[in-house]
Amino acid sequence: MEVLKKPLLTEKVSQLTEKLNRYAFIVDPRANKIQIKGAIETMYGINVVAVNTMRYVGKLKSRNTKAGAISGRAAKYKKAIITLKDGETIDFYSTI
Repeated sequence: MEVLKKPLLTEKVSQLTEKLNRYAFIVDPRANKIQIKGAIETMYGINVVAVNTMRYVGKLKSRNTKAGAISGRAAKYKKAIITLKDGETIDFYSTI
């Protein structure tokens, strides 16, 4: 199971990073906090202090077409907020 899907890079998360040294990731919905912590520590070589997780249900979406109204649902996902030790950082932009 691939635990980490991708990092979240939004304005709200960047404010959390600057103020509280927290980072956000989209993770596998079946992963628990221990697996997420282990994946972060092995991938980035840092010490994780805390892991907070949130589950999001996909939004209902509908649109009108020539054939009529089409309704569906956006994908559900799980988000993890990672708190790091003071002085440690993750550099997402080093490979660009």
